[in-house]
Amino acid sequence: MDYEELTVVEEQNQPERKESGKRGRKPGRKASTEKIDMKAKLERSRQSARECRARKKLRYQYLEELVSDREKAVFELRRELEKLHYWALEVDAGRFPEGLQQLLEELGALKQE
Repeated sequence: MDYEELTVVEEQNQPERKESGKRGRKPGRKASTEKIDMKAKLERSRQSARECRARKKLRYQYLEELVSDREKAVFELRRELEKLHYWALEVDAGRFPEGLQQLLEELGALKQE
């Protein structure tokens, strides 16, 4: 019961909020401070735009380098695939292609004499 009484007392002691229906410019503010605030806001906006463009440029450079590295890796793998395909055709024809023995020795498939 004490709790309920405290709650009622607290609600009664709170002052009422006055709501004004006025909108727009508040009295007492000077136009010069608004101009200064606007100039600062515009400068912050410009700085933010410069930083955004710089981040975008770096991101594109990073992605271009990534694509370039991947393309180089693809070309290397294609070259290796063509070489292995040629070797397979040579082995099927009964010939021993040049470089195959060295590869097999590196892999440890053939014992060195």
